[in-house]
Amino acid sequence: MGKITKISVQQKNKERFNIFLDEEYAFAVYEATLLKFQLVKGKELDELDIEEILYSDQINKAYNAAVHYLSFRMRTEKEIEEYLKEKEYESFISKEIVLRLREQGYLNDKEFANAYVRTQVNTTLKGRGVMEQELLEKGVSKDIIVDVLEAEYSQETELEHAVKLVLKYAPKYKKDSFKIMIQKVEQALVRKGYAFSVIQTALEEAELEEDTSEEWEAIVKQAEKYHRKYVGLEGYQYKMKMKGALYRKGFGMDLIDRWLEENEGN
Repeated sequence: MGKITKISVQQKNKERFNIFLDEEYAFAVYEATLLKFQLVKGKELDELDIEEILYSDQINKAYNAAVHYLSFRMRTEKEIEEYLKEKEYESFISKEIVLRLREQGYLNDKEFANAYVRTQVNTTLKGRGVMEQELLEKGVSKDIIVDVLEAEYSQETELEHAVKLVLKYAPKYKKDSFKIMIQKVEQALVRKGYAFSVIQTALEEAELEEDTSEEWEAIVKQAEKYHRKYVGLEGYQYKMKMKGALYRKGFGMDLIDRWLEENEGN
């Protein structure tokens, strides 16, 4: 049993109060805890009282930390739990804080997902796959994600974004064969989260056409590189090595044979 002999405001944090029992510093609490337990000079506290006070104050401290974290942007329940874990709060405290914030309307994973998807649709060219994965990592349930993507990201808009990416990436790979260029564009869109069916439709919509002059320039560049590698080989072996290497780069046999004929004897 101890008696409160002094209560003072902390210098660095005016919302915290130092509690002294029998002239010695015992613990500190927030104003809300001070008022809740009616902590005044002369009040006596036993060990159970102190334990209850400190637990309540931990809740208040964790709550304030979570609210501060929420002040920067919307968060998911998982993000709040992970943040409080980093701050070394026990999991049962984190769960209580999440419950309180949810009841107060500060946490709502569906509203978070709605806002997130709308922002991504308006500011990026991400496909559904990437958005889904990012929301899953933030702890949003699969059911909520499916509903939100269906409501906020229409198939027409996703296809429009995919076509823009096709037209953006295709020129970057113009030094490759047309076949390899298409493969690289497909791979780029897969990384952006687009389904293969959407990618194929986007390629059709983009109406990419094989430029024979660019295709020839591309094979000349690749062939020169392989020629230096295989120049020491004789006749048939040289041709087979060149054909295999250029074919793997996506060039057609007609174009390969043309290059070999034009460079025969070099």
